[in-house]
Amino acid sequence: MRRFFIRQLHGNLTGLKKSQINGLERLYRRRVPVEEVVSDELAWRMAELSEETGRQVGVLIGRSGAVEYVIVGDERSLLIPELSDFPLGRKLLRGLRLVHTHLRGEAITSDDLSDLALLRFDLIAALLPSLHGQRLDIQIAHLVPPSPRTTQPYTIERPQSLSAFTLDFGPFISTLEASLKESRQESREVAGATERGILISVTTQSPEEAGDSLDELQELARTAGVSVLDRVIQRQKSINPRYLMGEGKMREVVIRALQLGATLLLFDQELSPAQVRSISRMTELKVIDRSQLILDIFARRAKSLDGKVQVELAQLKYLLPRLTGKGVQMSRLMGGIGGRGPGETKLEIDRRRIRDRIARLERELEELSKGRRERRRKRVKAGLPIVSIVGYTNAGKSTLLNALTRSEVFTENLLFATLDTATRRLRFPREREVIITDTVGFIRSLPKSLMGAFKATLEELQDSDLLIHVVDAANPRFEEQISQVDAILEELELGDKPRLLVYNKSDLVSALRKKDPVSFIRVRQAGRRYRAISVSALDRTSLDPLLAELEKLFWAGEQDPWSIPPEEFPADDVE
Repeated sequence: MRRFFIRQLHGNLTGLKKSQINGLERLYRRRVPVEEVVSDELAWRMAELSEETGRQVGVLIGRSGAVEYVIVGDERSLLIPELSDFPLGRKLLRGLRLVHTHLRGEAITSDDLSDLALLRFDLIAALLPSLHGQRLDIQIAHLVPPSPRTTQPYTIERPQSLSAFTLDFGPFISTLEASLKESRQESREVAGATERGILISVTTQSPEEAGDSLDELQELARTAGVSVLDRVIQRQKSINPRYLMGEGKMREVVIRALQLGATLLLFDQELSPAQVRSISRMTELKVIDRSQLILDIFARRAKSLDGKVQVELAQLKYLLPRLTGKGVQMSRLMGGIGGRGPGETKLEIDRRRIRDRIARLERELEELSKGRRERRRKRVKAGLPIVSIVGYTNAGKSTLLNALTRSEVFTENLLFATLDTATRRLRFPREREVIITDTVGFIRSLPKSLMGAFKATLEELQDSDLLIHVVDAANPRFEEQISQVDAILEELELGDKPRLLVYNKSDLVSALRKKDPVSFIRVRQAGRRYRAISVSALDRTSLDPLLAELEKLFWAGEQDPWSIPPEEFPADDVE
């Protein structure tokens, strides 16, 4: 006698008779010819079981024709189980087709189409029985490539009699996958990166502020090597605590991302652990926020031991509250009734290891901080003025340091190109010199954990006699960036430090005179208001006013005009 392995039924089995359960389990034994969507025998048997149980019955069929999942719903719908045996990954389609019954003969529903688009089924088919069970119709829907002619990612065919329905499934699915692959290839050629993301902002800010913030997020994405396929901004009176935006809108965004071939959803707002879990349940795409993206950039670019330790510490502090598991019911730490037994879960072991690692990193950071304090003490003892360069990320701080000291600190037109402090000597005539330090750039919405970790590096600013605040004057948001830097300096208790405002990229500002006279006038007026010194870090001859001002500030009692060209100044490293 042949034995069949009874596979698990999924869904709502409450109240079913033993005979009904046996009938549903026997659906696993049926196979569908590879050239058919569903066999007539399987379709009619599903319709009979559906009528008998008063519930929707569905099957998920693989490309080989085997029934992989049998699902029981209620009168109106069914719930798709977790498809762990058929992960989507980077595949275009999941390799499963959903065939299910509709008790009242209603057409394919919006829930069906949402499942089709979100779960990337090969197709979805609804079996529509007549009132007297004499006739069985079938209606199918399947995904289509993105097109400017339609906003929907799918097409719905008209219902037709099952007996007259013909569709050679093999050639159909091959053609569909080829067309989807072609459209995705086009988006890849435009994007040109392995990671492809959709930027999402859900905010109560004005459209201008939301757009500016998303522009900055796009630059962060470019720095991290993520190609942006689309941007979504939704302004709301209040933020949805579960998805940020409404669930329906969130589904639309996920479907759009899947249609474009995105690999991640990138949120401009920081997501709570609960929000990450809720959105992740809806899609298999990676879900990250601005903070996580910044941490990733820092992890890639930190080169010094200080920087690496601080980045790892910030990442672990960000990760710890986001570890999820079964909760406390398996925990010996809970104690009392129900708390005894198997001991620590893997989740708690992970958490304990992270806490231990955080403690070790904090001790290591303190040791490194002692070394920095000793070096700073020697500088102060030498009696040399100490100048620190601060400013918004990508304002040109490292380029200015290189121009002033003829050094070669790494520079690139990317956000956070510099993460490690660099200290150099800047020499003036008659053996005058100052110590000048480049620091990590600031940015809006800097993660609190990262801010705390980098306070150790920013200790350099405490001993500074002067802060040179470098501003990208060619940036349309330069005034907002000035305010952001001022706010961060206040948070670091550096608001009382003497500051010298330097408008960098004066060459680009000059180009605005013809292209955008209004912006040019605005920059000039703001410069006079802030008493800023205009320079171009790419042109050493433009630095004379800045150098003269530094001499005036530090050696006001000595009259020694600037006479030696900047290119003749020797430079050497302090450390």
